[in-house]
Amino acid sequence: MTQLGQYAAPAHVIAHLSDTHFLAEGRPLYGAVDVESNLARALAHLERSGVRPEALLFTGDLADLAEPDAYARLRAMVEPVAERLGAQVIWVMGNHDERAAFASLLHGETETDAPQDRVHWLGGLRVISFDTTVPGYHHGEITDAQLEWLAAELATSAPEGTLLAVHHPPIPVTVDIMATLELERQDRLASVLAGSDVRGILGGHLHYATHSLFAGIPVSVAAATCYTLDPMADADRLLSGVEGGQSINLVHVLADRVVHTIVPVSETREVTGWPASARARVDALTPEQRREVLSSKHSTFTMAEGATSEASTPIPE
Repeated sequence: MTQLGQYAAPAHVIAHLSDTHFLAEGRPLYGAVDVESNLARALAHLERSGVRPEALLFTGDLADLAEPDAYARLRAMVEPVAERLGAQVIWVMGNHDERAAFASLLHGETETDAPQDRVHWLGGLRVISFDTTVPGYHHGEITDAQLEWLAAELATSAPEGTLLAVHHPPIPVTVDIMATLELERQDRLASVLAGSDVRGILGGHLHYATHSLFAGIPVSVAAATCYTLDPMADADRLLSGVEGGQSINLVHVLADRVVHTIVPVSETREVTGWPASARARVDALTPEQRREVLSSKHSTFTMAEGATSEASTPIPE
């Protein structure tokens, strides 16, 4: 396919999802949120698209109560989609998960209370699933032993760099009350990451999408697929979780940068668009022709005319 812009195609694409909060027997969360339907809608949206990620990465709170049936239902929904897409599944521990169930039911390992830290490879790109949870609590911490393990792993650079995937993102929290559940003692993590090949940090936990920097590294937080928090809730609400705004993030890893794109997964109605078959006709144009057809304000080609039927798409032959 012709390169249309100045950037080459990404070397890697990852679908970043978070906070599925599955319950046993498909029970609705808070008796109100159909979390399974919400995730199914997100995955169906991904499958319908032309995006073919190398990994489906879930940054924690996979099950709301760490029930065995909840994990089984999550795997039964996610793994067939991953297989059809040809993608790895990367699970990250969240504060609603439990380590023993996470290790045994998602990874087929012996039950353990040890931190669930793992390394995954997408070609030359290293993805580290790093456990920031505290047994029995909802805030985040990292032990000295974990930091030593991480430092040892990062001592050898990956050919295409590293992405660090955590549940508790190391950034300021803009929904004030959620700051009580943040990752504590973040300076210790910053010391380990300084000078490393970590190119991006992927997080969840907050139930709203946000971005920042940590130790000079871009941080991208994916909103939940179950329900979201409203960062602009009414003044008389300390915290407001809403059924809406669910999204997933697409992570495009280029040679020199990482691009994060928020994709809403609610039902939508297309109001304008072009058919996929139009791409071949665009590719057939010279760069100069594309500039005149697609960029010039004097072009007869407009988005309004670019209707969804092939016959009405006025791209020159």
